[in-house]
Amino acid sequence: MIKVEGVTKKYPARLAVDHISFEVARGEIVGFLGPNGAGKTTTMRMLTGYLPMNSGKIEVAGYDVATQAQEVRRRVGYLPESCPLYPEMRVDEYLRFRAELKGVKSSVRKAKINEVKEQCGLTDVGRRIIGQLSKGYRQRVGLADSLVHDPDLLILDEPTVGLDPYQIRQVRELIKQLSEKHTILLCTHILPEVEAICERILIINEGKIVAADTEANLHKRLHASSVIEMEVKADKVAAITAIGGMEGVDLRSNNILADGWIWLELEADTPDMREELFNLAVTKGWALRELTEQEYSLEDTFVHITRNREGV
Repeated sequence: MIKVEGVTKKYPARLAVDHISFEVARGEIVGFLGPNGAGKTTTMRMLTGYLPMNSGKIEVAGYDVATQAQEVRRRVGYLPESCPLYPEMRVDEYLRFRAELKGVKSSVRKAKINEVKEQCGLTDVGRRIIGQLSKGYRQRVGLADSLVHDPDLLILDEPTVGLDPYQIRQVRELIKQLSEKHTILLCTHILPEVEAICERILIINEGKIVAADTEANLHKRLHASSVIEMEVKADKVAAITAIGGMEGVDLRSNNILADGWIWLELEADTPDMREELFNLAVTKGWALRELTEQEYSLEDTFVHITRNREGV
């Protein structure tokens, strides 16, 4: 659906995007992440044809953005973070206007507007003036606008900004449903949102794509070792000697708890040594009440990648 090859964008004072290349397959939900100023917004604007590139090539649904911009726009729905709306218009009036601009046939225009209003929770506010709506409802109007022409590709920049927790959950479910018909590129700073929705992640940093993989694979590649917390009832010296003597284990800290229990934190070279540690406890006759491997969040991985310029 998206094919980006060697794309560069220069501004007078800086290089915003530096020879990036990536692909997004039809039907994927891909999270597009990066620190502020990393090049996300510039890239999204080039994908939509709003901003020209200095070099490289972008194809959307098989059409060249540089030479077939009108065909690309017919197939892209774009929700910017600050969605430009006409505050003096009513919701129904605005959506009719936008549907007409986007070439939605008059014979299906009303049905399509009603469909996107229902999808976006706007059925009860069709007669309301946009300028009198809350920020959350205005965001929904922008989302409905991006859907009204039934695009192949949806580019969503912070789609849940301004929404309450219940509305955020609704939009997440809507995005999942939309992926049955649309390819989705989701840009957000809310990393749990990416964890909940996206199948694959692109990370851009300082104008370069530094990671492109599933969340699980990124975790595996970045966190080859594992950190394990363990609580056993045993002689402290014997436990430290036995566990510290295991191959590939670095005993990081320990503490004596009440009633003879000992807490230990260790780092292992292998991804998960809990089975070996359990078997050791059984062999030694230790009581065992905790054996937990530290879990890495997308936030941990994101920070690791964007601090490391070489990326993954």
